[in-house]
Amino acid sequence: MTYSIVARDPLTGRYGVAVQSHAYTVGPIVPWLEAGVGAIATQAFVNIGFGPIALEMLRNGWSAEKVVAALVAGDETPEQRQVGVVDTQGRAAAYTGSACVPAAGHLARDGFTVQGNLLERDEVWRSMAPAYEAALAEKLPFSERLLRALEAAEGQGGDVRGRQSAAIVIVDGELRPTRWRALNMDLRVEDHDQPVPELRRLVNLWEAQALLDEEGD
Repeated sequence: MTYSIVARDPLTGRYGVAVQSHAYTVGPIVPWLEAGVGAIATQAFVNIGFGPIALEMLRNGWSAEKVVAALVAGDETPEQRQVGVVDTQGRAAAYTGSACVPAAGHLARDGFTVQGNLLERDEVWRSMAPAYEAALAEKLPFSERLLRALEAAEGQGGDVRGRQSAAIVIVDGELRPTRWRALNMDLRVEDHDQPVPELRRLVNLWEAQALLDEEGD
């Protein structure tokens, strides 16, 4: 019922997660990020505890692959989980449990992962990777690349049960004195019949406001 992308921007070092789901208010559940540390998406039959546990491991210098292995090994029902992780070095790893409802699967590439479950077909989650890579080749803004990944998935049919919410979160690649200074973008569509287009509208507004703020300075 969910598809997502977790990435580290090789151009800026920022971390980002973008997600869409046929579930109310997916934003507080799936994405977990910390500036200078890494990013995680936890989904399917969600173990929300994966988020803070994974961030703590990443703070201690664990690789994404080691984090995913530890999460799976420490869970009572790992077959129901799906998770993607990107670490401080941009290394990526993901896992899809055998009990995740199909179409379900993941891809871990250089600097990002895509994953999804309960989707119309496998092309939904698979389409996200080439869409992100093509946007990266064009050197488009990080938020645009993440959005294009979501739009590619939606273009392939998206969630088999429909759509309801979406979110995008981006944090800095370096540690900051306070969390709010490290937060680059945090936008959520809690309940909408077209959450991905609505998320794009919000991102466009955010970017326009940021430009105005820069000009005001």
